[in-house]
Amino acid sequence: MARYTGPSWKLSRRLGISLSGTGKELEKRPYAPGQHGPNQRKKHSEYGLQLQEKQKLRHMYGMTERQFKNTFVKAGKMQGKHGVNFMILLEQRLDNIVYRLGLARTRRQARQLVNHGHILVDGRRVDIPSYKVVPGQTVSVREKSKNLAIIKESVEATNFVPEYVSFDADKLEGSLSRLPERSELPAEINEAFIVEFYSR
Repeated sequence: MARYTGPSWKLSRRLGISLSGTGKELEKRPYAPGQHGPNQRKKHSEYGLQLQEKQKLRHMYGMTERQFKNTFVKAGKMQGKHGVNFMILLEQRLDNIVYRLGLARTRRQARQLVNHGHILVDGRRVDIPSYKVVPGQTVSVREKSKNLAIIKESVEATNFVPEYVSFDADKLEGSLSRLPERSELPAEINEAFIVEFYSR
């Protein structure tokens, strides 16, 4: 299944969550799209809840179904809670770290910066959004790309950087200081539903 490239605001309203992280999608119309959007039944079956939770997280990180499931399988081979390990692995993706550092306003924008070769990891160019960043690695902007308006605007607009990453706005570089704890990850996601979905 290919990556979703349709209208992200409509998808956010369908899932009832801001996929961009800005919250703008749900400000005016906090209900599902379509003719019957405001009056749709809210009750879901157990499977429906599990599927919705899986779709929320998958679209939040902008992944294909295959990528998402492969990461889930990888998390199951690690020690600790399966669901929490899974979310930590998603947080370690390079495009997500670029977003968390404030170099991009959305994960989609972050993925584009990585794809176009604007991002360096430990001084080397990496253009793979799914690249796994480990604690201690330095993520920076390529010298030629430091004057990009899109990056400057994002850094100026960012007013919060999670505690598990460190960022130097002057040098436009940061790093993953440590692995995040569950309390620092998206609270609106119930990872237990996703584990149940794939355990069927």
